[in-house]
Amino acid sequence: MQTKRANWGVACALLGAIGIAGCSPQEFHGRKGVEPLYSFPVTDNSTPYSRCLADLSALRGPETKLPTFAVGEVADKTGKIDYEDEGHKISQGVSEMVMSALGRTGMVNLVERFDLRIPLAEMRMAEQKFIPARLTDFKLQSFDFLVLGAVTELNFNIVSGGLGLAIAGIGANARNVVINVALDIRVIDRRTFGVRFIRSLQKQIYGYEVEANVFRFFGTTLVEFEAGNIKNEPIQLGLRSVVEMAVYQIMTDFLGLPASSGCSLETGFFQNTPAPSERVSQ
Repeated sequence: MQTKRANWGVACALLGAIGIAGCSPQEFHGRKGVEPLYSFPVTDNSTPYSRCLADLSALRGPETKLPTFAVGEVADKTGKIDYEDEGHKISQGVSEMVMSALGRTGMVNLVERFDLRIPLAEMRMAEQKFIPARLTDFKLQSFDFLVLGAVTELNFNIVSGGLGLAIAGIGANARNVVINVALDIRVIDRRTFGVRFIRSLQKQIYGYEVEANVFRFFGTTLVEFEAGNIKNEPIQLGLRSVVEMAVYQIMTDFLGLPASSGCSLETGFFQNTPAPSERVSQ
């Protein structure tokens, strides 16, 4: 009798799994193929700081003389690369993020200096008479300021913790983790190549996971059921937020544009902390 009950339990578990996964692979017919699943609409790729950048555009008047900016390489220098699975942990398009952030302000002219392959090739073809254009047709605009920098930090497990409990094969656990990402950025004057402005900013990123597990033995077979919820702030969203705040600092602290309410930079943990030598002397 016990064996029958065990077999019946295994059968119920298998039937439930089959009901979830589907009884058999589906066969698809028709010349048009299969209608793809379409879920969420396309939206603008904004962060909580995008509003601060957009507010600056309201300061532009018909007689406003805009400075001209160029963006060079803002590289990933964190050294965090997973060669076997996910590749680079940090987006390799940080320079493009800076360009987009400057464009959101509406208060600068942008000129291309990051990728000059096309204009240089165009000029070369004009010189060699491959295209009907004269060199006088090319009027490249100079820039006032150049933005350079790097993503310099990606620190995992600044804080992590968890809690778990299991009794008679039934349990649950919860975990949370905090990491951070940092950006160092600078503004260079084209006329003197002097570094006119520097900022180092960081943002902490939070994630949590809640998981429930049920384990049951049917005869000699282990059946496991799992359910859970994982919610993480995307690393790249955190990085874009840092980039947009850095650009906002360039526009307000460097160019002198008035800051909006609610857009001020938060004070860091160590702003008012005495230096180690001062603490020792005390």
